[in-house]
Amino acid sequence: MVVATEEMAVYCFDTLVAHFTGDQPPTPAFEDGNHPLFVTWKKATNGSEPRLRGCIGTLEPRQIVSGFKDYALTSALRDRRFPPIQSKELPTLECTVSILTDYETAEGYLDWEVGKHGLIIEFTDPDYNIRRSATYLPEVASHEGWGHIETIDTLMKKAGYHGAITESLRKKLRVTRYQSTLYTMHYGEYVAYVKKNRGAPPTINGVPVVNGFKPGH
Repeated sequence: MVVATEEMAVYCFDTLVAHFTGDQPPTPAFEDGNHPLFVTWKKATNGSEPRLRGCIGTLEPRQIVSGFKDYALTSALRDRRFPPIQSKELPTLECTVSILTDYETAEGYLDWEVGKHGLIIEFTDPDYNIRRSATYLPEVASHEGWGHIETIDTLMKKAGYHGAITESLRKKLRVTRYQSTLYTMHYGEYVAYVKKNRGAPPTINGVPVVNGFKPGH
């Protein structure tokens, strides 16, 4: 089984830095394969709890090299919930790469474990008679401190449903549970990796991208 690794997170940072320099990222140091995957960016400033800055991926298997390259940029620049990440934010970022595994059809909306399973829900909106769906990665519910019902109810709202949530509607949900392996890397760890393995820190226009970095200075 393919697991999320340090090299995958490095490649996502490489891809984002290359976007700002106009270069191609270095060749990834991991083997290709076909798996569902997600890239999550968070931002931490002044020792604060990291806050979500972008998260996009695919629930369908795809080549992981091109997948991480695509979703590193899509999640950083085109998550509609947030403005695009700017180069000056790089030193505050952390990147989490996720490889999704072990898809199973749940027996009901309670048939999953907080902290272990991610969820995909699918249902028909009773007000508009349209299909809706949404997913949470495995770490979301435990990070938010949610139990089963709060997780399901917020996921229905994420899917775009704004009507009354009843027990009968919850029981009509089609729930798929899955697991994931993930690797989280802060930008400082990325810089250390690049220095160790390539001899110099990452740069934009010849300027090392470290704490205090200002584009054009």
